[in-house]
Amino acid sequence: MFTVFNQPFPVEDSFGRHFLRAALIGLFIGLFLIAFQPFGLNDWTTPHKLWKLLGFGGVTFIVTAFNFIAWPRLLPDLFSDKRWTVGREILMAMLNVLLIAIANRFYLEFLIAGGKSGIGWGGMLIATFLIGIFPVTGAVLFSYIRQLKKYTAAAAELPVHLPEPIRSNGTDTEIGDGPAATITLLADNEKDAITFAAADLLFIESSDNYCTVVYLKDGPAGPRQPVKPLLRSSLSRLESQIARAHIVRCHRSYIVNLDRVERVTGNAQGYKLHLLGGQFQVPVARKYNDTLVAELKSL
Repeated sequence: MFTVFNQPFPVEDSFGRHFLRAALIGLFIGLFLIAFQPFGLNDWTTPHKLWKLLGFGGVTFIVTAFNFIAWPRLLPDLFSDKRWTVGREILMAMLNVLLIAIANRFYLEFLIAGGKSGIGWGGMLIATFLIGIFPVTGAVLFSYIRQLKKYTAAAAELPVHLPEPIRSNGTDTEIGDGPAATITLLADNEKDAITFAAADLLFIESSDNYCTVVYLKDGPAGPRQPVKPLLRSSLSRLESQIARAHIVRCHRSYIVNLDRVERVTGNAQGYKLHLLGGQFQVPVARKYNDTLVAELKSL
């Protein structure tokens, strides 16, 4: 049962979605406190009480926005799709709940200016944790199951694509733009370059200031094997040097040759493209889902 916490979970990277999420959570907290006034707030007599209670929602908005917008940008490796799981999403959401409780406690201390609130630190944090743990866990698990079913079912409807035979020393059939079509990728220094047949490209992956170009190359003997040279360049710059049908951007970190995609699977994070007998799996970002699926169906 606990293996579900190790399952991949999608990382939301949209600034707008996080901002809206933080605003809705802050609004909910503010309205909740106005309506129910828990923790003895109903006995609190103070001028402009309504606005002060709404201030708790404002604090909640600031904390949530920082946690879900700033941290993923400050620590991109930690929040990458490769590492993010259901368990980490629950922990992140609960950490956000506890930080909201701490920040709102400081806000309350500021409001009462040295007076007694009647709410102990320990009681407030424990109550916040107990109140938050079940809805947070339930919401994350519900989202995981919903997205897993969605992408698994959609991937099963996509046709299995069997690429043309991989050529060996130029004797077999090539795919893509014909046997003479080649791609030359030039690095930032305008000196380092890689040239290969367009049909041989599997995918390109970016990492920091470098890109790994994965393509098939003749070996000294036996079947051709994938090679992975590095180029110092942005992925966008390399993308601009490629003008081939079916070689497309599918993720902020990946360009893939759709002619080499053999099958598509799905998990909660989205689609996974399988290449070269499953040796490589390339993720698909949600923003590319519709166009990429349509192109796969047309192959």
